[in-house]
Amino acid sequence: MNFQNLWLVFSFIVAFVVAFATTPLVKVIAYKIGAIDVPKDERRVHKVPVPRLGGLAIYYGFIVSILSFGQINTGMRGILIGSVIIVILGIIDDIKQLGAKLKLVVQIAAALVVVFHGVQITVLTNPNIFSAQETIQLGYFSIPITVLWIIGITNAVNLIDGLDGLAAGVSSIASISLLFIALLGNEYGIALATAAVAGACLGFLPYNFNPAKIFMGDTGSTFLGFILATISIQGLFKGYAVISFAVPLLILGLPIFDTGFAILRRMVKGQPIMQADRGHLHHRLIDMGFSQRQTVMILYTMSSILGLSAVILTGSGALRAMILILSVLVFVIAGARYMNVPVTEPSEPKESEKPHESGH
Repeated sequence: MNFQNLWLVFSFIVAFVVAFATTPLVKVIAYKIGAIDVPKDERRVHKVPVPRLGGLAIYYGFIVSILSFGQINTGMRGILIGSVIIVILGIIDDIKQLGAKLKLVVQIAAALVVVFHGVQITVLTNPNIFSAQETIQLGYFSIPITVLWIIGITNAVNLIDGLDGLAAGVSSIASISLLFIALLGNEYGIALATAAVAGACLGFLPYNFNPAKIFMGDTGSTFLGFILATISIQGLFKGYAVISFAVPLLILGLPIFDTGFAILRRMVKGQPIMQADRGHLHHRLIDMGFSQRQTVMILYTMSSILGLSAVILTGSGALRAMILILSVLVFVIAGARYMNVPVTEPSEPKESEKPHESGH
């Protein structure tokens, strides 16, 4: 094992150990400051109050690891500053339950910090496979598209945080997928960052897997969404046209699909897009008769298949990537129709529940 690979292992281990060791302390803090998730509607699966704020342990494990072993260039500095903003917002939200508009404004500010540190989506693969032009240069559209991507993925991961261990497990799978792709592209800095994310998630997971002793809350789910969104467009992901279009979509396909389906479902029903409901993929699987653990394992498997597909397709060409994405879309649409079970809507959702639907 060479020195770089050893450093990579240390990055993972330190993040894992720190997150694992600090989660009990964070649990005590959550009780003291009142960051408790109390089940108040049918959308939540848990039946007893559970402390949230566990994402603080995930963030602490990540930041200790990245400051110890990571490569802090300009882009990574912007990502770290933006992540501090997101984590502070999450902590306050876990305590006080902030409104949707305020959180959106702060998320935009955090995304702009990243953008102005040079982390931007500047090129996309041309979806017209018959065109001689392989890529589309975004020009001035780069900034708004990047901001939309960061905010979208941040909230998409937040939306899937509905079952014990789901968001942490899916995020760790996505991080490991990004890690392998970074190694294939010799992007060592990104590999270290993704190793830290994966280690922190897996260090927290023993406390969060069903039956959960603590939830990650918005502190964790928005941080993980933010860090995955920004890392996925950093470094090597700016240099490969196919990767810029296909690979992040595949790796983050589960939260992206769940969010897109939720928006479409609410538009069809004439509901506000941000209104909470019980129609997410994990809710539907449970309504079909699967247990929490079975549902989580099914979604882990789906996320792993998407991540593995992304790794295999790296550098394989735009045509193959788009064929796979279209095949996955057909599969999930068919699956969504098959799982079209009755959806129970909560009565009069609170304002604080509207923007994220985090909670079990």
